[in-house]
Amino acid sequence: MTHPFEVREEFTVDATPEQVWAAITSGPGVDSWFMGRSEIDGDARTATFEMFGNTAKSQITEWEPGKRYSTREEPGPDGTFMAFEWLIEARDGGGSVIRAVHSGLLGDDWEAEYNALKIGDHAYMTKLAVYLEHFAPRTATSSMFLPGPVREDVWAQLTAAVGAGPDAADGQPARLSVPGIEPVDGTVENVVAQKFVGMRTADATYMLIHGYNDTVVATAHFYDERDRSAEIEAWQSWLETVG
Repeated sequence: MTHPFEVREEFTVDATPEQVWAAITSGPGVDSWFMGRSEIDGDARTATFEMFGNTAKSQITEWEPGKRYSTREEPGPDGTFMAFEWLIEARDGGGSVIRAVHSGLLGDDWEAEYNALKIGDHAYMTKLAVYLEHFAPRTATSSMFLPGPVREDVWAQLTAAVGAGPDAADGQPARLSVPGIEPVDGTVENVVAQKFVGMRTADATYMLIHGYNDTVVATAHFYDERDRSAEIEAWQSWLETVG
C-alpha cells in the first residue's frame, strides 16, 4: 500500500537565481552538495540519479531557467515515486529565495521514511545554502558517502569528530578531529540536533548523519584536487569505532 507525502522547505541564500539554477539543474552542481551522482539533460527533459548501483530516472516536468524546475520519478514496481519542485525568486536587495517541495508516494515503511525525509531534506537544503554561499561556482572534484554501523546515542561522537560539543550550533568554530586525518580548522554547519552535524573548511564540507533506522553515515564533498583516498580510508576506520 502506498502513502502520499509532502515536505516543504523555504530559505534564502546570498546567491543569484542564475547561481541557484546552476546548482540544482546540472550534474556537477548537484553533485557538489547532494549524495550520489546526478545527470540532468535539460534538452531531453530527463534526470538520472544513481547511488550504490541503483538508478532512478525522472522526467523534467518544468524547466524555466532561473525560475522553476520540477521532476517526477518513474514509479517503482510497488507504485512508489518521488517528485521535486524548485521555485527560485530574486530577493530585494540581492540574493534569492528558494522554495522546494518534495512529494510522491512512499511504501509500507512510510512513517519511518517520512520522518527521515523531513530531517534529511532540511539538512541537505542547508548544505545547498552552504555550497552556494561559500563554494559556488566551484564544483566538487570528489565526494564520499560511507554508511556505517547501526547505533544509538552517538551524538557526542559525531560532534567530537568536528571538534564541537553536544550543543554544537551553526557558525561555531570547528576542528576536524578524526584519527588518520590531519586536523584542520573550520566552521560548524548543517546542525540538526541528534541527527546531523557538519563542518566547512576552505576546501571541503563534511556532514555526519545519525539517520534512517539509526545508521551512522560519514559524508563529504571536496573542492580541491588533492588525493583524498587516505582520508576516506580514515573515515571508514572511524566508523568502525562509533558506538
